[in-house]
Amino acid sequence: MTTRPHRSALVIGGGPAGLMAAEEVARAGLAVTLADRMPSLGRKLLMAGKSGLNLTKDEAPAEFLAAYGETGPLAPALAAFGPAEVQAWARGFGQEVFTGSSGRVFPSAMKASPLLRAWLRRLAERGVTARTRWRWTGWQDGAFTFDTPEGPETLRPDTTVLALGGASWARLGSDGRWAGLAAARGIPTRPFAPSNAALAVDWPPQMERLFGTPVKGTALATPDAVHRGEYVISAQGLEGGGIYAVSAAIRAGHPVTIDLLPDWPAGKVAERLSRPRGKASLSNHLRKALRLDPARLGLLMTFGRPLPEGAALAGLAKALPLEHAGFRPMDEAISTVGGLALDALDDRLMLKGHPGVFAAGEMIDWDAPTGGYLVTACLATGRWAGRHAAAFAGGGQV
Repeated sequence: MTTRPHRSALVIGGGPAGLMAAEEVARAGLAVTLADRMPSLGRKLLMAGKSGLNLTKDEAPAEFLAAYGETGPLAPALAAFGPAEVQAWARGFGQEVFTGSSGRVFPSAMKASPLLRAWLRRLAERGVTARTRWRWTGWQDGAFTFDTPEGPETLRPDTTVLALGGASWARLGSDGRWAGLAAARGIPTRPFAPSNAALAVDWPPQMERLFGTPVKGTALATPDAVHRGEYVISAQGLEGGGIYAVSAAIRAGHPVTIDLLPDWPAGKVAERLSRPRGKASLSNHLRKALRLDPARLGLLMTFGRPLPEGAALAGLAKALPLEHAGFRPMDEAISTVGGLALDALDDRLMLKGHPGVFAAGEMIDWDAPTGGYLVTACLATGRWAGRHAAAFAGGGQV
């Protein structure tokens, strides 16, 4: 590969997409400056690793790609760097991985910090210059301007990769402010909205004892699909993977119902409820007849009141309306949709009308479920954008 040391590249954003882009551009021989507004790099990656860093999902390529829906120009990047490639990449840092029973892939160490430390060492060895506490403030006469601890700075790189993140977890670096800078340049953007987000619920006082309790053994139904997964009753509402799976449907305004007994046919539920109740209270009758644990019983008593009688009650147990007050604040979401419009990018992830400026990661308007899809897409798009940015600047072929 022909290298051009005098050529320079700028990567703005120090999350997984930005780190991957910086590595690819540096590998091609360009002098790389990696700028991030936070005091250190990879903060959101470290947060993701607190409960176990879910790198990817070990499944067939076609099934994996289908989870992202319509991704337009992102599709080639995802096809080129999927579950197998992510696992090999992690092992390249000496980080063994394992696949859990759900197909989710984690580093054996579970945490993100060992992988991140190894990654940052490799970037430094390849000559990447990290600039922290640099906030991008926009363009000026074609150059990129920054507020830094030393005062205003201006860079004129030969190529640039923007990896600025979405609009969740601002304290970790993703505040979405860049969208205003892009819009000022006529770059198409979409409003940010929560994805993989908790729901707000105004619980009655009797539910307080269940705060922190996981809800198991239910299925959440939308007009188009049924999702099975655990979630948690919190003081603010409902959160967790099972709820995140229906975020897109809720965002579209669709109703969601809870099947409290997905493994029981409706007839069995009706037969159990028809048995004599005797002197038992209604809640005790429901608990015993339907074998409901406190969490599921609490949901039924909250969302089903006033409880009907007979067949209607059986139907309610199979299709309990999930009543909520919308999503919790966007800054609490695992991820967001919106940001840079897909049609603003060509198949290299270069901004149309802005030669040499590429984009990667969650700043692009794509949606993906949790379960490793989020991290993989950031890595894949960072790699794709970085390789094409290097080629644009004369750093070799993709």
